[in-house]
Amino acid sequence: MKLSTNIRWLLSALVLATAVGLLASLIYATDAALSILERLQRLPLILALTIGTLMATVIGAAAWLLWRLLRRKAVVKPNRAQDRGAIEARLTKIGTLGSGIAAELTELDKRAANGELYVALFGDVSAGKSSLARALLPGQNIATDVRAGTTRQVNVYRGELAPGEVLHMSDVPGANEWQGESRAVAAREEAVRAHLVLFVVDGDLTRSQREEVDWLEKFGKPLWLVLNKADRYTRAELDTLSAHLKKRHRDLFVVSAGGTERVDKIDADGKVSRGERIRMDVGVLRSALRTAIRRGAGILEGQRQRAVEKIADLKLAEIETRERAAAAQRIVREYAQKAAVGALAAVAPGTDLVIQGVLATRLLQALSDLYGVRMSQLDLDAFVALAGGRLRGTSALVLAIAGNALKAFPGLGTIGGGLVHAVAYAMIFDSLGRAVAQTLARGEGFDQNNALDSLDASLRRESLLERAPALLKLALEAKHDHRGE
Repeated sequence: MKLSTNIRWLLSALVLATAVGLLASLIYATDAALSILERLQRLPLILALTIGTLMATVIGAAAWLLWRLLRRKAVVKPNRAQDRGAIEARLTKIGTLGSGIAAELTELDKRAANGELYVALFGDVSAGKSSLARALLPGQNIATDVRAGTTRQVNVYRGELAPGEVLHMSDVPGANEWQGESRAVAAREEAVRAHLVLFVVDGDLTRSQREEVDWLEKFGKPLWLVLNKADRYTRAELDTLSAHLKKRHRDLFVVSAGGTERVDKIDADGKVSRGERIRMDVGVLRSALRTAIRRGAGILEGQRQRAVEKIADLKLAEIETRERAAAAQRIVREYAQKAAVGALAAVAPGTDLVIQGVLATRLLQALSDLYGVRMSQLDLDAFVALAGGRLRGTSALVLAIAGNALKAFPGLGTIGGGLVHAVAYAMIFDSLGRAVAQTLARGEGFDQNNALDSLDASLRRESLLERAPALLKLALEAKHDHRGE
């Protein structure tokens, strides 16, 4: 649609007026600057420098304050060290809680010391892992069964593929065993401990198997894909399946281990009889493993150690997160109780606001120190002011005002009002502490908007009613402590 002539003239006038205004402002600013410089030049040198310095300081301070108010704080995830020294230092801090991780590091050193190759057979239930282990290490007593889930624990077998070529092979529980989450975890952890993972499948990769492969590769684990029970397929089917699997993973070995086949047996007299034998065709895989043994486990030791240290780091992080959350809960409870005491102690109108403002700042500082997030006094004060604004109209603030009003009536009114007032402030501090702790627990610094949204959610009527009994108990404890003082 074309603009009418009147609108065009109006837009042209606006553009012209804007240009004239900007030009006039520039001329005025230039004239003012020259006038100031001229006057400064007439003053004695010391006085001119003093005034100039003061002006520059005011301009700089104003610019800095604007930058602090308007800037978007970068969200930076902490870069947690994963090296052995840092892990051991963190283990020392958590004490006995890290005993399992310490044992993992001991096993890491033990396997590194013997210099032998460790291989883990990983895969789903009934993929034929135990049969494959038996085929590769025929001298070992390895249980096999046609039923799913024969392997109930991690079994490590030591044997020789050839004289002097030692191999440790871990046969682990099936990763997808029904109600077997703990066994799946054990299987993953043993796979991380090994130098090399043989991921055993008996068909195309399922979605869960692809996820397991991706998980192992994220830890930098050398992984060979082993297609077992190849005898179930025709040559054309096997070629198609192998080509498809190689697109997903280049190290593919096709084997047949487990099951039976009918054979002709010839006795000493030349008599032929029909019989059965266990089907084992693992020659290509055996040859590749022998090559790996001759090259030496030391080539893969660095990757293995990094993978174990990474899993140790993740376990440590889980423990540290739980411990930090428990500490945050204790801090929130402590300050909710202090807020209740402050509400009971406040006599003159308005004194409770002063007390609670100081306590709120200290609560935020304690939580930020716990999570290692640096917050300036300016940041703390600004957030406390914003949080206070979110309290308007909430049931907690209404309760606080009602309690304060009841204090004006002597006797039961004073006692009941003080208790209601204390409960209200305990609610407010409990909600505030929870909101800030949840935001800091994300490990992405302190996001004010996120914390305020969490505070709004925590102050909802439903969540307050759920926590009211516990907060009432807290206020009663505070009342008892206050009387004791």
